[in-house]
Amino acid sequence: MLAGMNPAELFAHELNPVRLAPGEVLFQAGDAADGMYVVLEGALDVLVANKVVETSTRGAILGEMALIDHTPRGATVKAREAATLVKIDERRFQRVVQQNPFFATHVMKVLVDRIRHMNQLLAQNPPA
Repeated sequence: MLAGMNPAELFAHELNPVRLAPGEVLFQAGDAADGMYVVLEGALDVLVANKVVETSTRGAILGEMALIDHTPRGATVKAREAATLVKIDERRFQRVVQQNPFFATHVMKVLVDRIRHMNQLLAQNPPA
């Protein structure tokens, strides 16, 4: 069902979305992990060490690393513009994956893409 599908479509009928105003912080680096998010609309900046490393829009997944390994957040996410998201806790994540195995594959692809992107950033700006 998800192959070629935007994850926002899976959660389009969310009854309790998270709404952020421009500039509002979704979570900060170091915060406890309590779920991941799918962006339904709007745009959010992902910041690492106060540097924007990604801008996430409709269908983007945020916070998936913390959900998977239960470590504190590694980045800060702030709304670039008004945004609506769905929060997915661990129980719901497991249920969605059981109902739609392609969702798990999509999350893995997002993780791989983020690792590749960070590798490119590090290659361009090696640490001192």
